[in-house]
Amino acid sequence: MTIRTIPIDCKPLFRLLHQKLIELLNSLEAADWHRPTVAKQWRVKDVVSHILDGQLRVLSIQRDRYFGESGPPSGEYRDIVNWLNGLNADWVKASKRLSPKVLVLLLTAIGDLVASHYESLDPWAEAIFPVNWAGEEQSYNWMHLAREYTEYWHHQQQVRDAVTLQGIMDSDFFYPLMDTFFQALPHTFKDVSAAAGAVVAATITSDAGGTWYLQKEQEDWQQVKNIDSTPVASVAIPPEVAWKLFSKSKRPNEIIGEVQITGDNSLALRVLEMVSVMA
Repeated sequence: MTIRTIPIDCKPLFRLLHQKLIELLNSLEAADWHRPTVAKQWRVKDVVSHILDGQLRVLSIQRDRYFGESGPPSGEYRDIVNWLNGLNADWVKASKRLSPKVLVLLLTAIGDLVASHYESLDPWAEAIFPVNWAGEEQSYNWMHLAREYTEYWHHQQQVRDAVTLQGIMDSDFFYPLMDTFFQALPHTFKDVSAAAGAVVAATITSDAGGTWYLQKEQEDWQQVKNIDSTPVASVAIPPEVAWKLFSKSKRPNEIIGEVQITGDNSLALRVLEMVSVMA
């Protein structure tokens, strides 16, 4: 029997991340729920409402296959993003009538159900939705789950950031996030020209980070684990900057003074344009 390794296995993390979320929300003071976040137009309560919406959609759409609303007929990326933004805004507006206690109650009630659904999925089966931001037209469940993990992680992190509480930055939680985000790197470079064999290195500093390599092949760019030549461009990004940048809470011009670039400046700057969310 052939054993196929799961490239990014986030299944064991959902229950643990949910526990951290409930502990976080139960620790908030009344004023904390109204603090602004890096999600710009959303305050803490709005972000928490969005997390609840995402969890309810997982159960309704992904588990129960109940599609209450159809996506845009065009299927174009920008149309999908605009449609999702509209759904998100509708929910946040409607949930303003819910108290923080009710939000916590609902999240507490469904967290294990969501984790159980994720744990039931065959990682090598076709996912219900492709991971569009990675340029995929069809995805495996392992990539779909990794994408779902990044959503759950970075929204919780937005709350932690807003109330100045310690983030979930240890390697067990943070490295899978970055490893998933960097699945978008080849798609980010799809129209970039370079000599065959050229390597770009992206490093997330700290013990929780790592280095990801992108190599130019004859026809496209591919992620590689090991390299035989010195990168033509390298960029080093602090972890507290990286999650905001790649989730589009910050843009390259806002954080350029906090990163280190060596080699080909244009190739290094292209790394900073990577967006690993539907935005």
